[in-house]
Amino acid sequence: MLQIAFIRENQEKVIKALAKRNIDAKSVVEEVVQLDENRRAAQMELDNTLSESNKLSKDIGELMKAGEKAKAAILKEKTVSLKEKSKELSEKAEALAVELTNKLYTLPNLPADIVPEGKTPDDNLNVFQEGDIPVLHEGAQPHWELVKKYDIIDFELGVKITGAGFPVYKGKGARLQRALINYFLDKNTAAGYNEVQVPHLVNEASGFGTGQLPDKEGQMYHSTIDDLYLIPTAEVPVTNLFRDVILNESDLPVLHTAYTPCFRREAGSYGAHVRGLNRLHQFDKVEIVRVEHPDNSYAALDGMVEHVKEILKELKLPYRVLRLCGGDMGFTSALTYDFEVFSTAQDRWLEISSVSNFETFQANRLKLRFKDKDGKNQLAHTLNGSSLALPRVLAGIIENYQTPEGIVIPEVLRPYCGFDIIN
Repeated sequence: MLQIAFIRENQEKVIKALAKRNIDAKSVVEEVVQLDENRRAAQMELDNTLSESNKLSKDIGELMKAGEKAKAAILKEKTVSLKEKSKELSEKAEALAVELTNKLYTLPNLPADIVPEGKTPDDNLNVFQEGDIPVLHEGAQPHWELVKKYDIIDFELGVKITGAGFPVYKGKGARLQRALINYFLDKNTAAGYNEVQVPHLVNEASGFGTGQLPDKEGQMYHSTIDDLYLIPTAEVPVTNLFRDVILNESDLPVLHTAYTPCFRREAGSYGAHVRGLNRLHQFDKVEIVRVEHPDNSYAALDGMVEHVKEILKELKLPYRVLRLCGGDMGFTSALTYDFEVFSTAQDRWLEISSVSNFETFQANRLKLRFKDKDGKNQLAHTLNGSSLALPRVLAGIIENYQTPEGIVIPEVLRPYCGFDIIN
């Protein structure tokens, strides 16, 4: 979340920045500042009351030593009154602090200066494009027809077992899926990311820590009996490894990668554009997460973008990179680049990765800090990216690599698959 001290000192700047997200935040910012003033006033009165109470206690001790019990008794009556007042002020300050925090939770991150203006995905800025769009043979099909033809993914069987959006991968389809996971992890670890295996369920504090709660509560699967959430991305458990942690400056940067299944309710997603692998409730993804010094986080973001580019070059998929506009950015992000591959069979671009810098937004919630050269605790910057999400990458491979003889496996994946064609 945003830091209250920054909001207090930069009200107009915050309001202007959030306007880039098409949010009129004036009333909320004013309410936040007023709540903070009330909280600080209550805290100051509490501190003064406690100070007065402590002074009286010392005075009572001196009077008792001097044998002036009558005077000491008068002061004791005052301390009883002060203790009662302290209790009321403490409860008031705590209630105001909770109200302030809850209000801060409703404010998204401030967009970076280079985030373009805009309201919809149509306003995103295409900053890079590479790869030739293949010319497919006559009779080429979208992936949902091809997987049925070659019996490698069964959507109907997934409906039988669970419901729509939970596919079953079979035979060479399952092996290709596993090959992609291993290839992505190998690329990430070769680039210096430390592989971790993390839980697939998280508690409420973890959801709040990375900003999925309360913003995306309706999109998360919730195990109500245990009050645990199925993860929508490995970003949540991996970043929460550092909740309430103070790192040394020399520890930075920290680089982690993880493979996990991901679970998203995707409420309200209907239509042909979400057919097949295009939109799932359960899918596999390999994630990269970085904890960075604030001075280095944007250079790190550029490095993450180049890293994902390299993977897509090796897969030889046509792709483009978009800088998201203010209206299309995620709640927690300061700057996001989306990667999309072109599906020739569907004649459309498919999103396969988001790479984002959150600056201090998540770190403030997580209390993730580092000790600087002067020994002071500073908030770190957090970043994450898909490297990569599998469903649409798999769809792109199946569709763009199809031939009359079968689906050719990208050369870089053949050592992982153990075969070079699905036929």
